[in-house]
Amino acid sequence: MVGAGLRTPRAAAVAGILFALLLIACLSLITLSAPLDPTSAGTWLTDPSRRGAVATALNLVPFAGIAFLWFVGVMRDRIGDREDKFFATVFLGSGLLFVAMLFVAAAVGAGMIDTASLHHAGATSPSELASAREITSILLRVYALRMAGVFTLSTAMILYRSGVAPRWISLLGFAVGLVLLVTIGLSPWVSLIFPLWIGLISVETLIRSIKAGAGEEPLFSGPTAAPEAQ
Repeated sequence: MVGAGLRTPRAAAVAGILFALLLIACLSLITLSAPLDPTSAGTWLTDPSRRGAVATALNLVPFAGIAFLWFVGVMRDRIGDREDKFFATVFLGSGLLFVAMLFVAAAVGAGMIDTASLHHAGATSPSELASAREITSILLRVYALRMAGVFTLSTAMILYRSGVAPRWISLLGFAVGLVLLVTIGLSPWVSLIFPLWIGLISVETLIRSIKAGAGEEPLFSGPTAAPEAQ
């Protein structure tokens, strides 16, 4: 019974770590390869190495989304009755919207790269490529990552109230969520704090579950941990 109970947090941890690594790779490749100025979209798309780097990042997006959905599912399962219905609704809804926006941005970006291969034949003008680049940027940087901010705030509140994670991780999550909501447009590198925080939760969950399996400490802490022990 103990072994069965520990499989869920470890699954969440593995999924969260995988998601963090994949999303960091995706965002880093896109930031390093694509210009911030959307009017230069036609220029960078003619560079095979930069175009290939962005294409690689976009190909990783579906796997990052799958890992994120798995993380959300097993986290909800692990929290169980500790979950507040209001925050659970925001948690699930913002998570699904984040993945949806991420996938739409990736699809638009992939279409832009495919279209760029026809550019030499005059099939597409630079202004059209710039528009596609701007749409991709808005979907990713504005909508998807702001949904990530809402997801972070709701997750932090659930963790804080349930005692599933240390309070310092929850408090850090509040800060991360606020930064994602209000400062995401200042720098593309700000977006990396979201997967980093998910990765932090996942690593802490994995370490705690391993220690709980060895009998060193309980898997849960906080005022709601007592009912679980019974």
